[in-house]
Amino acid sequence: MDAKILDYMTRYRFKKLVVCNDTDSGLRAVIAIHSTALGPATGGLRMWTYEREEDAIFDAMRLARGMTYKYAAAGVNLGGGKAVIIGDPKKDKSEALMRAMGRFIDQQGGEYMTGEDVGTTLEDMETLYSETNHVVTLPTHAGGAGDISPATALSSVLATKACALRVWGDNSLKGRTVALQGLGVCGSKALKLMVDEGARVTVADVDPDKVAAAVDTYGVQACAPDEIYDVDADIFAPYALGAIINDGTISRLRGKVVAGSANNILAEERHGDELQARGITYAVDYVANSGGTIFDTDRFRKGGFQSERAWANVRRVYERTLEVFAIADRDGIPYYQAADRMAEARIDAVNKVRLLDTNHASVHR
Repeated sequence: MDAKILDYMTRYRFKKLVVCNDTDSGLRAVIAIHSTALGPATGGLRMWTYEREEDAIFDAMRLARGMTYKYAAAGVNLGGGKAVIIGDPKKDKSEALMRAMGRFIDQQGGEYMTGEDVGTTLEDMETLYSETNHVVTLPTHAGGAGDISPATALSSVLATKACALRVWGDNSLKGRTVALQGLGVCGSKALKLMVDEGARVTVADVDPDKVAAAVDTYGVQACAPDEIYDVDADIFAPYALGAIINDGTISRLRGKVVAGSANNILAEERHGDELQARGITYAVDYVANSGGTIFDTDRFRKGGFQSERAWANVRRVYERTLEVFAIADRDGIPYYQAADRMAEARIDAVNKVRLLDTNHASVHR
């Protein structure tokens, strides 16, 4: 294994990296388990084309680490993990391939639980479920919460409203201009919420049919995918893939807010520092997009899934975003560090309780 991968695992205290290969089905995949401090490592199964296998491995690890912080910040007792299948979901996906992936997940003995992600569907999760019980995201008829994208869209828009309050003193999006990147299942729902609030939105997506549908349905403006960074908008809203705040894009942003549902928005942590230096308020991605996770995992709480409780917890993302800002102000640190600090405080608190419980048990043996 590449020394850079092992160095990354050591630096960020990864627990395990599993390389998966099934020649018969054509499966090539990795499972990254970052932490099980709060509970089983949990995170979606992504299927995507990568130029290099190393890119897939690092993507899985970055996403897994992000899940650790997302669950901790959201108050969910799960750890961080992620799985990535290397391949084109439109061409390479098959039942045999998904079943093979399910068997690899099952071999982890519950240390990793998976769910829907980019390039996979609820139907794929049902296929996995035929090989392993360790699947979080399932259709309602299979005992799951069903489509979680409405919850993710809501939490990301609520985080955007928290940013608006911080920047303009009013959390309303009425009259605010938004450059929205990505019209997938979550981005399209977030678009509706923003338009309903009175925002004036410009959209971009690599799929021209999705753009045309958005323009026809909501009367929004549209631009080419690479031009979205140059739109003169108050808010830049990334709802596609990650690492889009980078050396080539950050100087092109025209607004005061970056907030959306994409994972790993910052290509590198230093880009979070640069956003701060430019006076741009950033809704940390794993806090903003935690709504789906909160909604989906409510069934692990006492009494099983309760819709009213799940939605109430999703709406608390607004307060959690404001809490990140308060920590940043108190400690004089960038927003991404403040969110990490909030998450790490919860992990440390849980670990201390477990240590006390262990010591208490050992004393009374």
